[in-house]
Amino acid sequence: MPAAISLLNLIPKDKLNPLKKVIVKTLDKALGISQLNELYIKTRLQGVDKTTFAKGLLDTLNIQLEGVADLQAKIPKEGPVVIASNHPFGGIEGVILAWAIEQVRPDIKVMANQGLKIFPELQDYFIFTNPLSENDPKNAPSIRQCLKHVKSGGALLLFPAGRVSYFHKDTKRIADHTWNRIVASIASRAKAPYVPVFISGLNSPLFYRLGRIYYRLRLLMLARELTNKQNAKIKVSAGFPIEEKHYAKDADLTCRTELFRAQSYLISPEYETSWPADPVTHMQPLADEVPYHEVLAEIAQLPAEQHLLDHKDFSVYFGYQKQLPKTVDEIARLREMVFREHNEGSGEPRDTDHFDATYIQLFVIKKDTGQIIGAYRMGQTDKLLADGNLDNLYLNRMFDFGPEFVNRQKPCLEMGRSFLIPEYQRSFQGLFLLWRGIGAYVCKYPQYRTLYGTVSISKLYDMRSVAVIEQAMVTTTNNVARRHPYSYTFQPEFCDFAKKYGLKEHITPLLKTIEPDGKDIPVLLKHYNKLGAVFHSLGVDKSFNDTPGLLLSVDLPSAPEKLLKLYLADGWEDYKKAVKPKE
Repeated sequence: MPAAISLLNLIPKDKLNPLKKVIVKTLDKALGISQLNELYIKTRLQGVDKTTFAKGLLDTLNIQLEGVADLQAKIPKEGPVVIASNHPFGGIEGVILAWAIEQVRPDIKVMANQGLKIFPELQDYFIFTNPLSENDPKNAPSIRQCLKHVKSGGALLLFPAGRVSYFHKDTKRIADHTWNRIVASIASRAKAPYVPVFISGLNSPLFYRLGRIYYRLRLLMLARELTNKQNAKIKVSAGFPIEEKHYAKDADLTCRTELFRAQSYLISPEYETSWPADPVTHMQPLADEVPYHEVLAEIAQLPAEQHLLDHKDFSVYFGYQKQLPKTVDEIARLREMVFREHNEGSGEPRDTDHFDATYIQLFVIKKDTGQIIGAYRMGQTDKLLADGNLDNLYLNRMFDFGPEFVNRQKPCLEMGRSFLIPEYQRSFQGLFLLWRGIGAYVCKYPQYRTLYGTVSISKLYDMRSVAVIEQAMVTTTNNVARRHPYSYTFQPEFCDFAKKYGLKEHITPLLKTIEPDGKDIPVLLKHYNKLGAVFHSLGVDKSFNDTPGLLLSVDLPSAPEKLLKLYLADGWEDYKKAVKPKE
């Protein structure tokens, strides 16, 4: 009888002979497999079902697991799903994940290498393949079996590296091998959600030293590496499931596979950082609402040219604080109310500062009631910088504008402090009315060809997401310096992906890997991007609860014609032909 755990389990019985048995048993002892078998027999795991065996092995090794409940919460409870993980240990992670995922997905199958046949009780988990030979024709039936399983609504776990993580001479890092494209192929062909997993940990230093001498020595060490995991603490991290429509856009199979690998390294807990404590620790009660009739009374006194447009039940105006003191008070109250929802509030009864006295307030009201539904604050740089004092600009607090930056070259509108009240934040109408108002304003004052400002990236985003947005969107840092830089360091393997492919085309699946509510980039950032914005830098606004802000500029006449028609209406052609910027 062969040992319950032995290399003999890998050899068909009709291929065995006495000499082979002697050689294999010698290897069992030399490679630590006999030690593993003694543990196996001692704990009476022979012949039990796969679940009992997996849990018994983990208990016997006294492996302390972290993150299993989080992993299980992120696995879809039904329907097709592809799950992939890095491969740091070469064996025990397969047992850990198969057991953990089975608790929520009893249909889990694991695409695994032939070496795991050493555990006969676990074989029901696995669909075996030979990952060391990507083009092995014997793999075809296994791949078809995996695809069929997922297409039929099953859960599939893969270790696409096909081999244990090792020391890479070129990068001087211990990391996975290049992932096999089969992971992206199966996920895409089955149109299945994809869940990235990252297992933290390393094998012994000896393992990596021997692997540097000859790569197959790593395989010979795996049994010893499994037994030396006794009393180890192993952390499992998982991303949120990403729908196929988000990861499959335009990328070829190789790029998609490398994206999946990058997502795994992106969620490495070693690089997960929490936001520093908010400087605003106490929220005062909001100021009392300004009665709508008082707002309407002030608006009635505005010159006719400050009434920008009417649209259905709404009107859009602009004015100054000295003209509209109560209206600006109400705008500042609503700003504070909305900003608090995004962890950006000042903590004061109103969000206001001395810039409210020198900037234009553009706002949308309901005609019949005077209720304000949204607003923008706009600074006319030709007037604000008439004395050459950059401190007259709010954004000078965040950025040091060089002499070549657009706001020092020609008249611009500095845009900021935008908001929509909650009931209009998810509607097209709210944003449309604000931008229709901006369009009407520049048609009246066509010397303003360029808009610039920041899009706030709420601290409701994970710090990694903010760094992804910065890396993806910023294309130039010329002529502007951050006074308070945003600081985050990516995992090096993820950095390699970013350098090779860039992140702009992959920003959605990367954010959805991290964000619990599945949010994408901010709506306003998407909007500026559609207008053809150039993104210059990401800084921290110390005057806005330390909120990161992405500096951008838009050459409005160069925006897509369909958007100019939408926001500038009948005036779009005259605006394009109007005052041209100096060369």
